[in-house]
Amino acid sequence: MNAQKRHEIFARLQAENPHPTTELNWSTPFELLAAVLLSAQATDVGVNKATNKLFPVANTPQGIIDLGIDGLKSYIKTIGLFNTKAENLMKTCHLLINQHGGEVPETRKALEALPGVGRKTANVILNTAFGQPTIAVDTHIFRVSNRTGIAKGKDVVEVEQKLLRHVPNVFKQDAHHWLILHGRYTCIARKPRCGSCIIEDLCDYKDKTELA
Repeated sequence: MNAQKRHEIFARLQAENPHPTTELNWSTPFELLAAVLLSAQATDVGVNKATNKLFPVANTPQGIIDLGIDGLKSYIKTIGLFNTKAENLMKTCHLLINQHGGEVPETRKALEALPGVGRKTANVILNTAFGQPTIAVDTHIFRVSNRTGIAKGKDVVEVEQKLLRHVPNVFKQDAHHWLILHGRYTCIARKPRCGSCIIEDLCDYKDKTELA
């Protein structure tokens, strides 16, 4: 895929959704960090249901610590893997207080040192909370990037590196959100809705459907 096509793809995605953002509910960097930690192998809807009850009670590292591990689990028990997630979030809260003054750090190295925070989560925080032009590659973005031809790669790191190299700078800040939403609602895994896709004519996918 050439640079002109890529530019047009993102121009159309921008025109359709000028101000994309995560579907997780958050109002502070810590709330976003907590929500993303809870979101692994869970839906944003499910996470939001839990955090809508949790955050009014505890939305700071100290607030989570004050709940205690059992108290925290009582709020997030509807989310998959909640036991492990509760332990990681509690450990993260202690580290934030002890090493970062209770604030979420703004560097990849510091974020990835937190329990349960890998490269993808760090990218989400850096991009969404702090406005850095990172691209977190999840299953949706991996699929869309390979299927459309925007950035083909064998693993998420290769796709991320190619996206950072090929996405025009003017679109880089929001590229993560456009691609994930496109993969979530249009370029879905089994039967992509090519019939209603705004970039269908620019896409390299050979097995297009007429589904809308």
